[in-house]
Amino acid sequence: MTETASVSHRYSRRGLAVPFLVVGLLLVAWTGWWFVLTQQIETRLAAQAEALRQQGWQVRYASVTTTGWPFRARVEIPHIEVVAPSGLGAAAPTLVAEANAYDPDQWVVLAPEGLTLTRPGKGRVGVAGEALRLSVSHLRDRFPDLRVELFRPTFTPHRDAEPFPISAAERIQFYARPHLTAGRAATDQMDVKFVLTDARGRSGGPVEGVTRSGMLSADVEATIDRASRLSGPDAAGLFANWTRAGGRFTAIHGELTAGESGAVLSSDQLSAGPDGRLRGQLALTADKPMAAISGLARSGSGAVDRVGALGAAAATAATGGRSLTLVFRDGRTWLGPFALAPAPKLF
Repeated sequence: MTETASVSHRYSRRGLAVPFLVVGLLLVAWTGWWFVLTQQIETRLAAQAEALRQQGWQVRYASVTTTGWPFRARVEIPHIEVVAPSGLGAAAPTLVAEANAYDPDQWVVLAPEGLTLTRPGKGRVGVAGEALRLSVSHLRDRFPDLRVELFRPTFTPHRDAEPFPISAAERIQFYARPHLTAGRAATDQMDVKFVLTDARGRSGGPVEGVTRSGMLSADVEATIDRASRLSGPDAAGLFANWTRAGGRFTAIHGELTAGESGAVLSSDQLSAGPDGRLRGQLALTADKPMAAISGLARSGSGAVDRVGALGAAAATAATGGRSLTLVFRDGRTWLGPFALAPAPKLF
């Protein structure tokens, strides 16, 4: 009896070791996978940077470090600067990209120390905030989901740079995803949404004028037709190629609040001309439009046609109308016969 019990006891100890052995083997295998994944990430990053350089981009950054074992891949890219052939660019002391190691199809990119944007012909502007974040997912799909979120951003033009339209905001958000029809992704369409919350205009600028030193908020949605033609060596080329292919914005609708004025906007379609400026009509159902238009006329911006804005303000006051139509043509923004300012520019 004693010998039998002893054998049974030894057997049970060997059984207890089996789960630990299995866990150890799984941990070794997972660690190997993690190192392979991070090596692939760094290799693809270097290859993408070189491909951009071959297309005329300027891409510079210091040594990349990858951490996050065991469940995350965290890539830190210090002293990065990327400038497109058009001159549009961005630089950051540090960019941090993170993804789940077990599902590297969704990435979050952070700029914890802010960004510097370079605007062609206009100079640089520093962007800081509580959080500057880009999220991208469904990378294997034809059109990925994209989110850009800036929380309490501030905008500071560098010396000798042109002013930036706003100085700060509570939040700026941009979303892009495939357009859904009957619950399925459409063949060649994307939905986009832009949200601006409580933005403050720069001193003497058009935003400060329109809001009468108040806040500007916007919530606008649209569908992009021929989204597959959004391709090119840089942002300018991307929209230029799309425009030449007949690309357009459709089903545009949203809301604007400028100080005490507010408006609901809609348009069946908008497109861009060869000069990159919008063309088409935008219908507005406005509340207190006179305040916004007269404030625009008094702004110190050289881009605003003060005579046209004053004329539009007078005509709006005389008719007392709330239904207005902005027309983008010939590179200008028109309200009736009055030119207000240049039309918004895509490229």
